[in-house]
Order: sequence, then C-alpha cells, then structure tokens
Amino acid sequence: MSTTFSPTFASLHPKNEFIRRHIGPSTEDQTAMLKALGFSSLEELAQQVVPKNILKKKPTDFGEAISEFDLLNKLKKMMSKNKIYKSLIGMGYYDTITPTVIQRNILENPVWYTAYTPYQAEIAQGRLEALLNFQTMVKDLTGMEISNASLLDEGTAAAEAMVMAHSMNKKGQATRFVVSPNLHPQTLEVLKTRCEPLGFEMLVQDPLKFDFAKTEIFAVIVQYPDTEGRIENFKEMAEQAHAKGAFVIAASDLLALTLLTPPGEWGADIVVGNSQRFGVPMGFGGPHAAFLATKEDHKRLIPGRIVGVSIDAQGEPALRLALQTREQHIRREKATSNICTAQVLLANMASMYAVYHGPQGLKKIAQRVHRMTAITAQGLKKLGFTLNSETYFDTLSLTTDKATTILAAAAKLQMNFRLVNDRTLTLSLDETCSLETVEQIWMAFNGGNSAAFKAEELDKEIKSQWPENFIRKSAYMTHSVFNSHHSETELLRYIHMLQNKDVTLTHSMIPLG
Repeated sequence: MSTTFSPTFASLHPKNEFIRRHIGPSTEDQTAMLKALGFSSLEELAQQVVPKNILKKKPTDFGEAISEFDLLNKLKKMMSKNKIYKSLIGMGYYDTITPTVIQRNILENPVWYTAYTPYQAEIAQGRLEALLNFQTMVKDLTGMEISNASLLDEGTAAAEAMVMAHSMNKKGQATRFVVSPNLHPQTLEVLKTRCEPLGFEMLVQDPLKFDFAKTEIFAVIVQYPDTEGRIENFKEMAEQAHAKGAFVIAASDLLALTLLTPPGEWGADIVVGNSQRFGVPMGFGGPHAAFLATKEDHKRLIPGRIVGVSIDAQGEPALRLALQTREQHIRREKATSNICTAQVLLANMASMYAVYHGPQGLKKIAQRVHRMTAITAQGLKKLGFTLNSETYFDTLSLTTDKATTILAAAAKLQMNFRLVNDRTLTLSLDETCSLETVEQIWMAFNGGNSAAFKAEELDKEIKSQWPENFIRKSAYMTHSVFNSHHSETELLRYIHMLQNKDVTLTHSMIPLG
C-alpha cells in the first residue's frame, strides 16, 4: 500500500529551508558536539564563551526567516520610492556608460569579482595583465614614467603622495606643504586628517601666489582641472617649487588628460586621481580605483603594488608583482603601504574601458563632453550669467544672487547642481549628457522656462579653443592592446583569454603565495 507524502504549508516555510541550508548540523549532531565539549545546550555554551558585555539576556528578535526571492521583492518596492536625479555635482564623480561587455564579463563575473590580491603570479597572469594595462594607461595619460596598480580613492591617494613627497625630500627637514584651496573638498579633508598625526603643517593657499623664498616647504598639491572647473598653468610655479627643493603633486582627471597637456610635461613629480569615469558606476560615492604615477627615480617610495614584465623558466614573457610595499612582504618599518591599498576589480574595469575605446575613442568622448560644456556655457551667457573662468574642461562655475533659486529649479527638473556657497554654483557634464540635458540646465537658470534658443543652434556658432600651452600634443596609449579590441566580440574574447589564465574562488581557495 503506497503512502502519499503531503507536507503542510508551515513545514515548507522558507525558514526551514534556510535552517537546513545555512544553520548546519541536525539537532542530534549538535547534541553530540555539545556533549563532547562538556555542555548540555547552546545557551550554556554561549554563557561560557561569549563575553558578558556582549551577551544579551534576551535573544535578538530577527523575525521570521525570508527567502532571497521575497527579500529582493521587498527591496525593489523600497527602492522604487527613490528618485534618481541627474547628478551634475562633479567633484571627481561622474555618471558614465559602462559597456555591457564589461558589465557582464568583468563586474558581474565571479571569475573576476572573486579574484583576490594576485599573491601568486603563476595563477594570476590574467589579472596581472589587466593591471599592467591599467598602469600603462595611467602612465601614458599623466605623462609620467611609472604608475602603481591602483589605490583606494583620490583623497587617500593624495595623502599617500604627501607622505611620499616628504620621504623624497632629502634637502631639508621641512614639515610644511602648500595645498591649493581649489582641490576637491573631500581630498582637503583627508589631507588635513592625515597630516595631523604626522606633524605636518598644511598651508591652504593659492600656489600661484605663494612666495617660495620665504617659507620652506616639501610639497605643493594642486588640482588640474580644479574643483570648480578652472584650468591653470602651473609650469612656472613648478619651476619655482623645484628650485627650492619642493615637489609638485597634481590631482588630475584621466579623461581631461586626453586633451590637456599632461602634468608630467609641465613639471609634476607625482600625479594622483581616480579612474571612476572610465566605465565604473558611481556606486553611491564609492569605491573607485585611484592611481598614483611618478618618476622612475621614486619607485622605491611608491605605495601599493607595481606589476612588471619578467621572463619565466621557459624564457617566455611573464608577469609578476615587481614591487610590493606592504608590511606582509617587508619589515613593517620599511613599508609604505597598509593592507588595504588597491581596488583591483574596479581598476580592471577601467583598464578594459580604455582597451575597448582605445586612445581615439577616449579622445572623442572627451571632446564631446567638452563640446557639450561649451554649448552650456554659451547658453548661460545668453541668459545673462557670467562664468568665473573661461578655461574649463567639463565643469562650469558661476556666481549669482539667484544660486539657491536655481538649485531649487534644478531639483524640480530632477537635476542636482553643486552649491559651493550661498552665491556660487558649479555644474559638471559627463558622457551621459545630451543636448536635451543642456536645454534642461538652461531651464533651471531661466526660472523653469525653456530658453529662446536651441542647443543645436549654438553648437554651430561656438568656436571653443584653449590657449596653446593647454593643448596636448604628445601621443598616448600606443601599445597594441589599446588598439585591437574595439568591438564587443573582440573584447569578449580578450577578457576570456585573460580569465582562463587565473585561479580564483570559482576554482578553489586562493593560496597566499
């Protein structure tokens, strides 16, 4: 006689499945383990093991267990209440178009996102090649000789550069450094926090007006272009700083450097920044892969890791971590990095973005962003506003008594501008902006009404031109890897060729060398 199994709905509750899959051993197994340890219950074990200040008298009520499917539905309902505005705030963070081939095969691919620090080069050749591409891209765009394989963010990269510059300063024992007030505010705050325990004094003033003869300093830090969009000529200032033994640190924007004279060509000793706008979503403010590039002479002081090309046992080219400066690898007092120094996954996304678009593609994106900004500027002038600077890349700054009114009008149009102070506004355009975006910006400045002119009309009459010394003339990203994989299929094959060289958490545990 057969019996039909008909479980109750309660017995099929997700809680039971959750317990079976995640809590672990059965009641009998738990009892046996507790007996072996000398306890009669989990509560008795907790009383003996968990510190009294942590142990609660009453168990925490987490509520009923819920399945992943139901949880995602609840979260979607909650998230649907959010209003996604167009962000034109800038300050180093921009909306970007992540190529789907990179989103699917890097960001959402466990072979890439579970890949941890490449301790063992033999099983990390794919990751190392992608990071070598990142270094090459940064080195070329900044005009420097060497770059590391990423850092945490732009603020901490600037702080690392500050410490590095002090170590580079052999001439004297200077503890002061000059910082432009036009750095991104978050970078200024990180520098302020980091320099205090080190005994450094941060002088926040315009480096172009600083008297290097009167005050001994070890470094100057500038933003290029600055946080309000201005592009300054720092060449003469860099010469004055070098004459007094100080080093020049430039925080810069990789996309802007496809068009602007790179810092390495006007005298910077260290260049920092982040690579977020190279295909990495903003992610509510982070994380994003930063970079630090410098001259070959300073490679022993560079924080983070450097991927280098070597030769394997068969005489073939092979990649390795040519320089590791963490306390895991060398004596702590010699280390220039801590345990959290890189953003490997996001650096690889940025490097693949550069591989996909190539030097010409990046340049076209930069030209389009700048052109869109120039059209916006022309329209604002027609509406009666005056810009604070006529030299800009993607960010416009203006001072007006109507700042708060304009900000409110922008919010109604679902756009966010940056309010620097009661009278100063900035807005930054990016590769996702269109002529429609430009016309909406004008509406915010025109009391919510459409302007009497169209963006297409202004596009025909604009002749945007920087001073000659700002225009980049040197080549960049000439290596074949940046000039070979410009279709989705080609990049897909390249990504899979690299990932097939690696051992990640999709294959096994990752050995630590």
